[in-house]
Amino acid sequence: MDALASALGAPWLILAMLLSVRVATMLLLTPVLYAVSMPVTVRVAIILGLSFVIAVPFASAAPALPADPGALAQAVLREAAVGSTLGLGILMAFAGFAVAGRLVDLQVGFGLAQVFDPLTRTRAPVLSAVFGLFAAVFFFVADGHHALVRGVAYSVERFPVGAEWAGAAAAEPLALQAAALFTLGFALAAPVVLALLLVEFALGVVSRNLPQMNMIIMGIPVKIVVGLLALSVWATGFGAPAGRLYAQIGKSWTSWFAQAGAR
Repeated sequence: MDALASALGAPWLILAMLLSVRVATMLLLTPVLYAVSMPVTVRVAIILGLSFVIAVPFASAAPALPADPGALAQAVLREAAVGSTLGLGILMAFAGFAVAGRLVDLQVGFGLAQVFDPLTRTRAPVLSAVFGLFAAVFFFVADGHHALVRGVAYSVERFPVGAEWAGAAAAEPLALQAAALFTLGFALAAPVVLALLLVEFALGVVSRNLPQMNMIIMGIPVKIVVGLLALSVWATGFGAPAGRLYAQIGKSWTSWFAQAGAR
């Protein structure tokens, strides 16, 4: 205990506080902290607690106190940049669910119906908000929070706290993940979109053969019912594409860390 107490001195406290900037920036850019309503003080306590726990194994490599405020400001900005890059990888996974929700809303006709989304703190279409909430639930069910903590700890190994790092290495992995999120986001909604497309074809045939019928009045409730039924049936197979979306976070981070380590 005495050795641990001596090791966890002022340098370790500096490391933990700088690491808290990385963790705070990462979490503030993602909906993870907003999945559950909690006071700001609780969020700050979670960030500081994670930072202090992750910093314990790296106490021996704790950086020295910067000699001037300018150097300290540079270290803080570097940690914020690393946290932003990590958070962007998580944010793009959640964006895949947003893409799927907007596709379904557009096809069903809920695009104009806006509700308050507690994850983004903005108004969003009905099914987009539902997809966002499901994304947060599935993230924790799939142990994404544990993978997140392991990823932050591994990032400290690759990018020591307060040290310089090459941001160019993150460009290619993030670009590949951005390209994949549209494909996987469409895969989340593909069966529902296909069912609604078939409904559109059927309504077009009916309107062609029965021009006296008002397809606008008839089509909206039909698409809503078919869309919700298709979404309910597709919920049983929703896990596979959702898992691939979250797997892209680990792939992007691993590729980034590998390229950074090779430089």
